[in-house]
Amino acid sequence: MSTAVLATADLVASANTTLYTVPANTQGSFSISICNRGNEIVLLRVSMSNNATPQLAEFIEYDTQIPPTTVFERTGLIGTPNLLFIVRTDKANVSAVCYGYTDSTL
Repeated sequence: MSTAVLATADLVASANTTLYTVPANTQGSFSISICNRGNEIVLLRVSMSNNATPQLAEFIEYDTQIPPTTVFERTGLIGTPNLLFIVRTDKANVSAVCYGYTDSTL
């Protein structure tokens, strides 16, 4: 069992970033926090996928606007083994944090 910050990233503009991959034989409950450190609105995409290139049906946020110096949080996410949490923004100066609880499925 683990409860903590599981991953952090300083996002690169217009690139998919695998923020966290749920380990094999593990499941859990997760939250994602996105902080726009810049001075422009950024567009955010978040997906939960089994593949590094998410399909359209796997997005849980798509071009959601985050104003400057604002935090966006998505909570209550349930992850199963090998699931990838993928984030993407259209601009830099954005931090992403995944935190939550994991436990063995064995």
